Amino acid sequence: MSAVEPIIDIVRPEPSLFWQRLRRNRAAIASAAILVAVTALALLAPFFEALLGIDAVRVDLFNQYATPDFTHWLGTDEAGRDVFVRLLYGGRISLLVGLVAAIGAAVIGTSIGLFAGYHGGRLDTLLMRTTDGVISLPLLPLLIVLAAIDLSKVGVPDSIVNSEMASLYRIVFIIAIVGWTTVARLVRAATLSVRTREFVRAAEAMGSGSTTIMLRHILPNVVSPIIVATTLSIGSVILLESVLSFLGLGIQPPVPSWGNMLTNAQELVTRAPALAVWPGAVIFVTVMAFNFLGDGLQDALDPRSMRR
Repeated sequence: MSAVEPIIDIVRPEPSLFWQRLRRNRAAIASAAILVAVTALALLAPFFEALLGIDAVRVDLFNQYATPDFTHWLGTDEAGRDVFVRLLYGGRISLLVGLVAAIGAAVIGTSIGLFAGYHGGRLDTLLMRTTDGVISLPLLPLLIVLAAIDLSKVGVPDSIVNSEMASLYRIVFIIAIVGWTTVARLVRAATLSVRTREFVRAAEAMGSGSTTIMLRHILPNVVSPIIVATTLSIGSVILLESVLSFLGLGIQPPVPSWGNMLTNAQELVTRAPALAVWPGAVIFVTVMAFNFLGDGLQDALDPRSMRR
């Protein structure tokens, strides 16, 4: 296989040039810094909880709607719980849903795109018509219908159905099985271009199997659109999770998420508007950061831009 490796290296983006182009995009770098900060704060939620000496799930009806102070940095909600620490724990859930669902959708879409682009023929037609069918479905109504299904009636074990994280598993699964279409189309288009190149022909002539060729020779050369599409989709997934949680079909209390924090605050907007402002602002900033970072990665990984 050594005869084909040098050719593969030629078509891959040069890491130094990629980082050079990415650093020039100030919006992408700022977005990456914001995402790192948000993720770090979410991971440090137990530390801040211990530092401030509070319990994020403890209800204190004598301390409702408290104003920000040295203990409660963003005040308290209608149940007397600390808003800042709940935002951090909610960020853990929302970011986890966004990341896992986006990666799951990318894996499904990459597999379908690789098989369709490499094998072609009837398999390509079948997979792409299936993709077109999924794209044509109205996304939000479909997600609402799927999220409303009773898991106990579809064969899911009671241990999972009764778990506090059951709603998280459901949302990740639902979004993953309907969110793969963009990646599938991008990977198929890139695979159609790569499969005609010399190193793929050489691997076929040497007797490599189709699975080996797709994984070792085609996939590394189509990874750029996968990275970009996955990064962009994380923000969309966070937004979808927030919408479903806002409608009462997403992450269920007592597990906090940015979406269900908005749900709890919708009836209290006139009395305590900050309870809706903080989760809404965090969702907005995080989604915009993922979008700007995705645009920056797209520019940095664009082969035509790197040639220039």
